Amino acid sequence: MGKIIACCGINCADCDARKATIENNDELRRITAEKWSREFNNPGITWEMINCTGCREEGNKFSYCSMCEIKKCVQAKGFETCAGCSELESCSIVAGVLKAVPDALSNLKSLN
Repeated sequence: MGKIIACCGINCADCDARKATIENNDELRRITAEKWSREFNNPGITWEMINCTGCREEGNKFSYCSMCEIKKCVQAKGFETCAGCSELESCSIVAGVLKAVPDALSNLKSLN
């Protein structure tokens, strides 16, 4: 499958939440919820919340998308992704994602 680049540079095509949504796979939703609950220290993530087609795609969104500061910033600046911003590599808003997901920066740069 090709890449589906989120506002922050994450490749949504590789995301288990998107895969579970597209495949309507409740077992993958459960596994993803458990994994994210541990990784993000958030026991409130339930398998029912795992429904997302990607932040830039039509369809369901993970509940966090509505409060994502990265997405809000991208939209406020009139961009599709952070790739359009001259502050990309020095931005404190997207810095955490760029550090945690090494491919995010190269994904964004590939869009230009």
